[in-house]
Amino acid sequence: MCGFLLCRRANKKLLPPGPSFFFSHLLLLTNSLPNLQFILSGLKSKYGPIVTLKIGSHLSVFVGSYSLSYQLLTQKGGTTFSNRPKTWRIGGISSASYGPVWKAYRHNLGSNFLHPSNVKSYSCARKRVLGFMIDRLQKQQEAVGIVKVVDDIELAMLRLSLFMCFGEEVDESRVNEIKSVQDGLLALAGTMRFNVFLVSRWLVKTFFRNTWKKFNHLRIEQKQLLVSLIESRIEGDRQEGGREKMVAYIDTLVKLQVPEEEGTNRNGGKLTQKEMVTLCSEFLVVASETTSSALQWIMANLVKHPSIQQKLYDEIVAVMGPPPPQPGVESKSVLSEETLQKIPYLRAVVLEGLRRHPPAHVALPHSVNEEVELQGYMIPKGATINFMIAEMGWDPEVWDEPLEFKPERFFQNGGSGCVFDIGGSKGIKMMPFGAGRRICPGADLALLHLEYFVANLIWYFEWSVPDGYHVDLKEKVKFTVVMKNPLQTKISSRTKMIMN
Repeated sequence: MCGFLLCRRANKKLLPPGPSFFFSHLLLLTNSLPNLQFILSGLKSKYGPIVTLKIGSHLSVFVGSYSLSYQLLTQKGGTTFSNRPKTWRIGGISSASYGPVWKAYRHNLGSNFLHPSNVKSYSCARKRVLGFMIDRLQKQQEAVGIVKVVDDIELAMLRLSLFMCFGEEVDESRVNEIKSVQDGLLALAGTMRFNVFLVSRWLVKTFFRNTWKKFNHLRIEQKQLLVSLIESRIEGDRQEGGREKMVAYIDTLVKLQVPEEEGTNRNGGKLTQKEMVTLCSEFLVVASETTSSALQWIMANLVKHPSIQQKLYDEIVAVMGPPPPQPGVESKSVLSEETLQKIPYLRAVVLEGLRRHPPAHVALPHSVNEEVELQGYMIPKGATINFMIAEMGWDPEVWDEPLEFKPERFFQNGGSGCVFDIGGSKGIKMMPFGAGRRICPGADLALLHLEYFVANLIWYFEWSVPDGYHVDLKEKVKFTVVMKNPLQTKISSRTKMIMN
């Protein structure tokens, strides 16, 4: 216990252990996330739960201990470790420095736009997107006999995110344009290691010169696409006056009053067009990419483990009965948000998917506000702290058979209820959405969407491995951790099976 105490003044100038300066730089050239994860796991085994990597003048500390992470993020070190590194503060909620502006952004998203009543108002949009996804899956199955789900999942999640961001359905050609640009940006960002090392822009421009140019070109394209949607929404509001309608994320941004910081011109406290584009872009990426990645991993494991899939289906039927012939035709033809809460095994399946396959193996970096002593080591002011999410979720001291997919582990003492503190307020065992002050404000929305789509897809279809195929759980990095070989499956209508 004493070894984890956090002291405000460091008596020893000893950094946490780690590899040499030369070895640390070699990690910049690592182009495979599984390789990087393997290296970090090896470093943890060699040096312990706190490891230092030095890249140039930049110091990155990796923390792989769940108990230490809990202390740093939710207890004594909460404010000390709540900042972000200065090198890549691009204006969004996730990258903004800890302060009044960040608090205003976060409160607007988490407490205003994502208020439960507003999230509920988008139930029709979720139902529409579900119908869109099911229609595409059925057409694929009928055409070629095999369904490659990744494209349909990604497109559906982006459509839903666009609807929530701009308050209206975006036409398919525009959705495809936005998806193409977003995919390009995220692939390039992963190549440049933005979220792990956060080295200086000079180093990125030096090591990845051509990639940096492509990245900036795509950012310009993205801005043009999003500006047109922002302007369309604002103009529509002017023409329609005060007519009541669903509140879109952009509506809250237009009205948002941000504190003016000393020495800055905050446009009278109103957001500029550039700031709105940045915040909308962030929302689209986080809401669509993390959910689509997690959804594909969960469905892959349900295909790989048919007994778990059958148990989930049985629990759904026990609550809802067998599925109707067509989804989306009448109010009871899909599982509603309220119904999901009556299926505890569903929550366990989703949690197990997030534990076994977290969207990111390393959390977005935190920055130290002041020099501190940590477990006998000195952490200098400005150092970057990286929390090893995957290592915590796979820790054999916490999880029995951690690499196995076992949803039952979330039922305490063999009970029938799934109770788990995913936010880490009482202790961190896994943190797919982060923890502490920087926990993802959209965590509840992500859980809702995962449960909603998993439940309905399992209710309507039996998912199985086609002859000659297998479920490959190898990973690769995009923006999130995705399947290296996307899931290919066979779907069979459960309605037809029941009627036969």
